[in-house]
Amino acid sequence: MYKIKCLNPISNDGLKLLTDNYELTDETAEAAGILVRSAAMHDMELPEGLEAVARAGAGVNNIPLDKCAEKGIVVFNTPGANANGVKELVMAGLFLGARDIVGGINWVKENAADPAIGKSMEKAKKQFAGNEIKGKTLGVIGLGAIGIMVANTAVELNMKVIGYDPYISVNSALHLSTHVQVCDKLDELVAKCDYLSIHVPLMDATKGMINKEVFDCMKDGTVFLNFARDLLVNDDDLEAAIESGKIKRYVTDFPNAKTANMKNVIAIPHLGASTAESEDNCAVMAVRELMEYLENGNIRNSVNYPSCDMGPIKGVVRLCVFNKNVPNMIGQFASVLANCGINIPSMTNKSRGDLAYTLMDADQDIDDSVVEKLLAIPEVFKVRVIRK
Repeated sequence: MYKIKCLNPISNDGLKLLTDNYELTDETAEAAGILVRSAAMHDMELPEGLEAVARAGAGVNNIPLDKCAEKGIVVFNTPGANANGVKELVMAGLFLGARDIVGGINWVKENAADPAIGKSMEKAKKQFAGNEIKGKTLGVIGLGAIGIMVANTAVELNMKVIGYDPYISVNSALHLSTHVQVCDKLDELVAKCDYLSIHVPLMDATKGMINKEVFDCMKDGTVFLNFARDLLVNDDDLEAAIESGKIKRYVTDFPNAKTANMKNVIAIPHLGASTAESEDNCAVMAVRELMEYLENGNIRNSVNYPSCDMGPIKGVVRLCVFNKNVPNMIGQFASVLANCGINIPSMTNKSRGDLAYTLMDADQDIDDSVVEKLLAIPEVFKVRVIRK
């Protein structure tokens, strides 16, 4: 029986997938798995028996990834599950940035008591005039699941689209419209665009990546959309770019105390994935990832461990070994198991940075003494045994 703790409300579409081998618990200390959305986990004491954390969403900055990795706790996210919901809001942001719809709506509210509003609005509306997006150039920074959908949709709206992503995956490239031009330099991309939309994860390498140097390369009057994370942008440099007219409008789903008070900012309260469909999709994907790992040891869409999948358990038990990524680990595992008379008909090993993960199916049961011998290898820090 696996006990699962939900740190946030999780859609029932996901929770109903849990079989009789699972039980929801209110006690974090007894959880083998945690399902989370936005709850902050950095100050949490991680339970000794915790095996995995599944984030029902893409961003994982609320989870202590390194701390989890050191303890052999696999952290999953759900890339692409909420992509359409975010994409649709980005497109709404694109239209809001192109035409002063917000200003016009506010004007109507302010003048709602005017009995001659129908006449006066014909005089007032010119101050809210904007531009059509057809034929304009959109730059998409980051061509992951959301970035690709934004780029492809913009093509369908007859925009010229240029993409930038030095780390684009083969799978992403295959889904990108052939009408999207790919640029290999960020400064060259922003110089060509009327509109910019950023879709990259927040990491040390990307924090503040949109700064004065990048703003200076942009066209005057650029509309900048940020539906990724606020910390990707240097706020002081953004404010200066707005003051100079380099940025015509900044549309963001991640306002903060500074940007919420800037002029020419359209701030949305993080609604990108706030659709019933996105929440359902993320919950389903997170629960499936968690169940697959707990039952079979397979890792899919982890953010701190390598993807590693051997399908269902083929032997009597499956060994899951967490170790440092150094030479001769497989040889040491094989030696220990051979000396214990354990036959391993199938095995796979994957690595990610300094960490490695190995799956081995055994033809007979494994007792504690075998696990202890594996743990005695200096570079091994966790061993799981999953019985069929």
